Amino acid sequence: SSAGYKMENVAVQSGGRSGGIVLRDNWPGYSLELFSYPAHYSGDLDCVFIPHGMIMDRTERLARNIMDDLGDNDIVVLCVLKGGYQFSADLVDRIKALSHNSHRTIPMRVHFIRLKSYLNDCSTEDLHIVGAEDLSFLAGKNVLVVEAVVGTGKTMKTLLKHVEAFGPKMIKVAALLVKRVSTTWAYLPDYVGFEIPDRFVVGYALDYNEYFRDLNHICAISESGKMKYKI
Repeated sequence: SSAGYKMENVAVQSGGRSGGIVLRDNWPGYSLELFSYPAHYSGDLDCVFIPHGMIMDRTERLARNIMDDLGDNDIVVLCVLKGGYQFSADLVDRIKALSHNSHRTIPMRVHFIRLKSYLNDCSTEDLHIVGAEDLSFLAGKNVLVVEAVVGTGKTMKTLLKHVEAFGPKMIKVAALLVKRVSTTWAYLPDYVGFEIPDRFVVGYALDYNEYFRDLNHICAISESGKMKYKI
């Protein structure tokens, strides 16, 4: 039908509460001229993929969903560094704000772990979990794993298996971005900010060989940018 045809050609759609905001493969992003960004990245970016304000608004809604589901439960936020630190900090801030203005509250503590599996823009098979050697304090706790990007879901599945071994009461996962890297995912998070095409994006603490973490928006890196900061 013509209505179905139109929907398929819409570049941004809603995936429902759990699916996040869906950016289709034909999503062109926004012109860099429309936003402020550090001048030292001039020529290194193709477009603004997700503006900072949109990230903030979506994070606020995710905080509300988490509050609805986990309110009145003590939770341990397991922040996956380095890419997840900004999303985690903003998400925790929004949850705190909701707690202050509600009869429901979420007592939280935050623990940091680091996954090392990226080199340049190709994911390597090897996964090292730093800071997760002893997570015995998770026993009987409600755990919220906060990650910036989930691709195939294999890395997250490996991490969750590791966390489950310490006997938490419940595990939920919040991811800012889910990439459509294949037709099937090994794992899909409980809370998703945006579902995006399989493009290498930077900014909002997502790096390319440690560059671009100081960029507020999530942007698509240009080919010249890749060459410039390649190891």
